[in-house]
Amino acid sequence: MRIHIRRILCTTDFSVCSGDTVPYAVAIAQEYGAELFVCHVVDLPPASSFGETLLDPEVYWADSLREAGERVETLMQGVPLAWEPLVLGGSVAESVARIAEEKEIDLVVTATHGRSGLQRFFMGSVSEKLMRTLPCPLLVTRSPEREMPREVNAPIRFDRILVGCDFSPDSDLAFRHALSLAQEFQSEIHMAHVIEPQAYRDLTHPPASSEEARSGLRDELEEKLHAMIPGEALNWCEPRTVLLAGQPYEELVKYAVLHKLDLMALGFRGRGLVETLLVGSTTARVVRQAPCPVLSVRPRILPL
Repeated sequence: MRIHIRRILCTTDFSVCSGDTVPYAVAIAQEYGAELFVCHVVDLPPASSFGETLLDPEVYWADSLREAGERVETLMQGVPLAWEPLVLGGSVAESVARIAEEKEIDLVVTATHGRSGLQRFFMGSVSEKLMRTLPCPLLVTRSPEREMPREVNAPIRFDRILVGCDFSPDSDLAFRHALSLAQEFQSEIHMAHVIEPQAYRDLTHPPASSEEARSGLRDELEEKLHAMIPGEALNWCEPRTVLLAGQPYEELVKYAVLHKLDLMALGFRGRGLVETLLVGSTTARVVRQAPCPVLSVRPRILPL
């Protein structure tokens, strides 16, 4: 039942948005006794855009990488565990995915900048690209609402964890990761299934004489949720099961706000290119609106 997290890769761009990535990564690394890598990617423009005033682009690259390394060292001062800096140049999403593969990373921690709509279409979202390409789970933190940044070694707790369960292999894997975290942090775990109007149209809107069928559906779904729970997990937790109705991303976010959740865990399932760019998966939409960090999990795709 326990998921082993031995190596964690934390990304930072030194912005306010990424202010919580290091504290969360440090807390999880301490809990699991994991190795920690702190990564910053210098995403520089092509040399042709530097203009005539830049005589030596290679010097500019070297200076930028050195400065970034110094900022990482400053950021990590006082962290009570061993860590390794990774400062490199290139595309952020591609670089992080490559490093995660090379270092055999078990968890990547990054932040979302909350782009949506046309801005996502033209600029893309690093966190969503990582969801589709990483060989391991991705924990996406929110932009801090407080004025002062959280201390890098500040205590982090996951007292209440929600798992979105649609009974797919992806959500089953997300549940396993969430259950492992819940065991480590002694958390409450909430299991939610969202009854989508389109998927259950005939059963959620039956004629009055079919009320029994609707009740039977809910009983069946409750049984499926309880069947997901390993017997040994009942020795240390009492999972809460809940059935919601509506659009999955909206209902999960509302539940997270109402119950003051500390973490949401969801399986990531890809969509077609245009749909992904304009709308995004349920997990990606939850990430942009959730009041807490979101753990995105997808099965590892092995090379052919």
